[in-house]
This record gives sequence, C-alpha cells and structure tokens, in this order.
Amino acid sequence: MPRFSPLALCLMAVLASMITPHLDARSESLTPKAAAMTDTASDPFLWLEEVEGKTALDWVATENKRSLDLLQADPRYEALHTAALTIVNASDRVPMPSFRAGGIDNFWQDQDAVRGVWRRTSLESYRTKAPQWETVLDIDALAKAEGANWVYKGADCLAPEERLCLVALSDGGKDAVAVREYDAVAKAFVKDGFVLPAGKQQAAWIDQDTLLVGREWAPGLVTESGYPYVVKRLGRGQGLDQAIEVFAGAKSDVGVWPGVIRDADGQHVADYVTRATGFFDSEVHVLTPKGPVRLAVPTKSSLQAYLGGQAIFTLEEAWAAPNGQVFAQGSLISFDLAKAIADPKAIDPVLILAPNARQSIEGVATTRSRLLVTLTTNVVGEVWSYAHGPKGWSGRALDLPKNASLGLVSASDRNDQIFVSVTSFLNPTSLWLGTADAGSLAEVKAAPARFDASDLVTEQFEASSKDGTKIPYFVVRKKALVLDGTAPTLLYAYGGFQVSMTPAYSGLTGKLWLERGGVYVLANIRGGGEFGPAWHQAGLKTKRQVIYDDFAAVAEDLIARKITSPRHLGIQGGSNGGLLMGVELTQRPELWRAVVVQVPLLDMLRYNQLLAGASWMDEYGDPADPVEGAFLKHLSPYHNLKTGVTYPEPFFVTSTKDDRVHPGHARKMAARMQAMGLPFFYYENTDGGHAAAANLKETAKRVSLEFTYLTRKLMD
Repeated sequence: MPRFSPLALCLMAVLASMITPHLDARSESLTPKAAAMTDTASDPFLWLEEVEGKTALDWVATENKRSLDLLQADPRYEALHTAALTIVNASDRVPMPSFRAGGIDNFWQDQDAVRGVWRRTSLESYRTKAPQWETVLDIDALAKAEGANWVYKGADCLAPEERLCLVALSDGGKDAVAVREYDAVAKAFVKDGFVLPAGKQQAAWIDQDTLLVGREWAPGLVTESGYPYVVKRLGRGQGLDQAIEVFAGAKSDVGVWPGVIRDADGQHVADYVTRATGFFDSEVHVLTPKGPVRLAVPTKSSLQAYLGGQAIFTLEEAWAAPNGQVFAQGSLISFDLAKAIADPKAIDPVLILAPNARQSIEGVATTRSRLLVTLTTNVVGEVWSYAHGPKGWSGRALDLPKNASLGLVSASDRNDQIFVSVTSFLNPTSLWLGTADAGSLAEVKAAPARFDASDLVTEQFEASSKDGTKIPYFVVRKKALVLDGTAPTLLYAYGGFQVSMTPAYSGLTGKLWLERGGVYVLANIRGGGEFGPAWHQAGLKTKRQVIYDDFAAVAEDLIARKITSPRHLGIQGGSNGGLLMGVELTQRPELWRAVVVQVPLLDMLRYNQLLAGASWMDEYGDPADPVEGAFLKHLSPYHNLKTGVTYPEPFFVTSTKDDRVHPGHARKMAARMQAMGLPFFYYENTDGGHAAAANLKETAKRVSLEFTYLTRKLMD
C-alpha cells in the first residue's frame, strides 16, 4: 500500500488530443468575456448540460439507440465483441500484485466477478501458477446486499499492521466516493467505524483512532473546481460536525488534500497538506503543534516520497535553492525533512537525478531502504535504484529487459522487494520480482499472447512539426505492408497535463485491429510528459496550437511515407485527448476519415464552469481573459463547426456518470452537428465514470463498438 495518499487532482487520462487563430471582425469588436457571454446566451443546447435531466436523457437514449442499432447490426460487431469479452475476462491475465501485511493483495474482475473482488494470498503462493486466493471483500456481493451500484476505488490500510483500511466506493464509477472503514482480517466493515458520505474527498490515517480528512464539510464549502479546501482532524466516534479544523485554503484554490508521512516501520512522522493553488502550482504545509509550516520549495514541485529522513521532490521548474545549489527543471532532489520543518530558511537540498532533454522521470517509489525511479529515454524505460548515505545519493539501473516500457507495480516497506511490469506493443505484459538492493530481478508472471504478432513489426519515426520541432511516434504494422497509402491506420495521442504515452501491450487493439491488417500509431506530441516538464509547458494556454500542429504533422508524415492516406486514416483520443480529436476534426477535417472522440472537452468557452473544469485553467487558459479567451474561442471545437465544410463522421463516446469531464461536451457537439445536418455516431454509457466503463463487460462493449466503427470507415 502506498505510504502517501497522492494529490487527488484529476489528471485526465483514459485506459491505455490547430492553425494559429486569426480574429474575425466580429470578435475583435468584443472583449473575449463579452463574446463568451454572447455565445453562452445564444447556445441552444445548454439543456443538454443537465446531466440527469429527463429531456437530456431522452435525447441520449434516442441517439444511443440510433447508433447502437447501426453498429451492432454490422455483421462484424458480434465477432469483435466475442473476441473482446474473451480477452478482458481471460482467467490467465497477470493478477497485478500489491504488497500488504506481509502478503500479496490483488483486485480481480472477470465474467463472474463483474464488479470485482479484493483478494489476498502469500508471496509464495502468488509465485505459483495457481495461487490460492482468499477473498477479502466481494464488491458484487456487497452491491447486491446493499442494492447499490458500487464501483471499487481502492483501499488505504493503516501501517504497520495494515489491518484497518479505508475503502473507497463509487456510485457507478464517479470520482466522488464514499469512504468506509473495513477490517481486512475480520473481513467486515467496522461496527461504528469511520464513515464518510460520498464526495470528492481524501482521508489519511494519523493513527487507528484519528483521520485527516479533506471534504465538503458543509454545502458549498468546496473550491470553484468542486474539491475540498478545508482539512480537519476527525476522531473515532465523532460526527463530521465535531471534526477539528487544522488547515484552510481558499475557495479560489484547486483543492487542499491531506497526507501522512510514515517511516519504513510504518511509524508516524508528520501530517501535512498539499494546497494546490493552481493545477501545476502547490504548497506543502507540515502540520505542527505550533501551526502549519510551509516547506520552502518551489510551487512547481511535487512531493514524491520519504526515505530515511529525506523528503524527495520532483521539480517542474528550475530552482536556485537557498543553499546556493541550482537545480535544472525536471530534477529529482531531496532534503532533511526535520531540519526543513525546524527552520524553512535553512533548507539544504541535494541532487538525486537530473534528466537530460530526451529523458523524463515517470515514477518514484520507496522500499525499506531504497529509492526507485522509473526513467524514460526517448520513450524507452529504465528503473534506477538509489541509496542515501553520508556522501549523498548513489544509484544504478536495475537489470531488466531493454527497449520496453517499465512500471513500478509495488514496493514493500517491510523489505526491499519490488514488482516491476515489462511491456511493449508486441510482447505481452510480464511481471518481474526482485530486491531493489540486489539490482537483478526475475520474471514471475507473464500473460499469454492475445493476438498473433509473428508478422508484425514496431518502428519509431520522427515528424517535423510546423515550427521545426521533431515529434517522435511509433508505428505498429504488418511486416509485409505494401506502402501504397491504403493501410487502415489508427493514430492515437493525448498531448496534455504532462502525461506520457509509452508503448504498451493491448490485447484488444492487437486482436481487433492489428491482427486484421490495421496499423496502430502512437504519437508523442508536446503537452505530454515524454521529455519532462519542458515538453509539457511548450503547449500551455495560448501556446497550445503547437500540440495540434504536432499531431497533424505526424499524420502528414504517415501520408508522406505512404503508410496510409486520408481515406484510410482514423484518429482516437480521450479526455484531453478528446479535445485533441475535436480540434483536429474542426481544424484539419481533410486529413481524417474516422474520429473517435472519447469523454471529451469540446466547449472551451464553458469548460471551466462544468464540474472539475475550473481546475484546468492553468492548462487551457481562462475564457474570461482577453487574450486567452480569444485563443480559446478560435480553438473550441463546439464553436468552430462551419457550414459548407465536409467533416468526417465522428463517433462520440461519453458517460452519464462522468463527474470529471461533463458529458454535456459530447452531447452538445453532437447536437450541434445534428442541427447542421452533419452525420455522427453517439454512445453514452449510463455508468462508467471518466473511463466510460465501470467494469470489463462495459469495456468490451465500448471497444467493440469503436472498432466496428473504425472497420466500417477505414477498412471498407
């Protein structure tokens, strides 16, 4: 179980997103705020923003039926759906492990455990081909007993015993969760235990009788983004109205989140809060008997771990520290936490790792005595193990497969054991176990192949974007592909929030697309984190056009290489990537034949007024700002559909239960196309949250619909 409760900001990601704007005469005559208000006042589809409104849901039901009748009637849908169900429900998947209480935990879903089961075994048993699992909590049984639509969102167990756990349960996949105390040994919810009603909240154990909680303590006591800004200490047996306030931010913050620092023995070190003053700016305040003490680190930095007295941070900006050290943007640093609390001005940071321009730190974790860092170089992974001593930090790369994506799955506080996942486009995910101090690991689990990759090859190319920047991308294709521009090709990207897109094995994409002759392309465009904070910050706010230029450049490079052509080129992206799809649909319609738009942002003049949207203004800009608003107006897909333009027929996918990105974005865009007489497909899952699927069955249906659509558009 993690030592820290991570900052619960909604980085928009899904499963495994434009030409420089020119103001027209009308918008030049209005301030962007006035223009936005005019557009909003004249918006004929605002009624679709009423998530559970009867009229809106009737429209959804009608459009769902129309699209599902067409796609599910396609003779290929049933075969694709059957194959997808077989893959997602396969019993020989790798059960991803988590160290807890001296054993191994796993959360498992299949055709019998649709909602899933939290289960447990020993490490020895886990290493066998058929582990003996013991059920800790059956979510299907719980949902049935309580008549609830529960989706499991994880458990935080109190170290060092890790018996008492805070279980998070969501209604249908929403970000909002109910939190309930559970005894993992007795396998029962604790009588008169801690219970936090549903909300966008976070809780951390101080001790077995005390929690640190950030939540909506009274109606409206949340930020403009819908997250808590007041943190209180809640004792066992107390009602929420009896909790004692320990920290308050401001309503203008993104959110304030509690955390507890523990040492390797699970002993309490300090309570703290992370006050997110913006999406990428935060303050860390340690709660002391004399009051909160703010750590003297840059606001663009992130607390990653604690080990041997050292607080470990990543830096999203360069920093000239008080001790005279200058640290480059993207660096990993540490300092003595106790000294920094006693005298913030005397903070004395040291360097652990400074990635170069083609590297990025993708993950940080700790074992009992080691610091683990996942590092990518040109989007290829390594895992480094560091030790701290009198002369500072020393590290080395662990002996793991090369030319693959590596992920830290779990690290043990009780010893130095770690699990690492290894994956690539064509090699099924495998799991490696070893000790972080020894440096070598061995494969203990590997998923079988879900598709025939014997005639496939992966290549990495670069495209030149409009400003000359080299944009890397991966192509997965048949070895014998004839380069005549006719290959059905699916291009995917994200391009935002410093989220990296790395090669990964997808049985669904392989079976439903690659094996059938499709080409898959993953583009590492700016806005992501593939090359560190600078790669992300190159596309912030009014600089964002470069992201859309990058994506179009990759498409043009694919066409120039005669891998594909606009007639056979489709694109897909979700969340922020859904915005990317909307922009490419409206800016470069001539490049695409198919566009899959998943859980998207599309109305960029109202996005900050919908659900968590206000928290993303550091990424996109403020619609009310004169400069940023003008840019957003000429970017917003919802406002840039034009009569007389031939658009590809897109497929919008969203979820009624998505309480992060409002389903109104997809609804309104589709309705505007409908009013303009433009064709589209539409599917809104009534459950599923931001993933647009709450369980494997729903995932199989959604993916099968998408690939049926892509088959019709690109292969026919």
